[in-house]
Amino acid sequence: MADSVNFDSDTDFAGDAFLRAEALACQRGGRLVFENLSFNLSAGHALRLAGANGSGKSSLLRQLAGLLPLAAGSLAHPFTSSRHMHYLGHDDGLKTAFSVAETLAFEAALAQTDMADSLLADLGLADCAWQIVGDLSAGQKRRLTLARLLLDPRPLWLLDEPLTALDTRGRKLVEDLAAAHLARGGMIIAASHEALAFATQELRLGAGA
Repeated sequence: MADSVNFDSDTDFAGDAFLRAEALACQRGGRLVFENLSFNLSAGHALRLAGANGSGKSSLLRQLAGLLPLAAGSLAHPFTSSRHMHYLGHDDGLKTAFSVAETLAFEAALAQTDMADSLLADLGLADCAWQIVGDLSAGQKRRLTLARLLLDPRPLWLLDEPLTALDTRGRKLVEDLAAAHLARGGMIIAASHEALAFATQELRLGAGA
């Protein structure tokens, strides 16, 4: 695995970006998951969502991504569409019949960039370039999904348990990616059961609240 990733240094996000949540509530299956949830996030900062299983961390991320409706409250931000954010949830969305190289080539074509080949080494996947995605380990799949963050830079990252299934070097890779993103004025909201070295803020959700 490469010691560092070659980031697109030409990509800098607006320094005045922000995300403001006011009195959010979430209801699923007739159950109130949480209510009266508020926070503010500004450019260059990362918010860790903490809390027990069932407290609504993943549901909040899906609301922010526009995949779940707000039961109450409001969101304010300068983004005009989902094209301004990346959402990496539990479902990796990978095509299991593709090889790793084919997957990166496909994602690069969507993003209209030629970074695919260099990312194989940067993400520690050079040795399994022609391995079928369905045969990869959970950690290798996680690394592969991280390519989306690099191929198509977007100011807001919504990450659900970003360290899951990763070894020590994989976790360091996530930390490096996040630090570089924040340094360019990006923002991150990540649900995680464990501490995140790049988080600058924390919001703890109460179980069943």
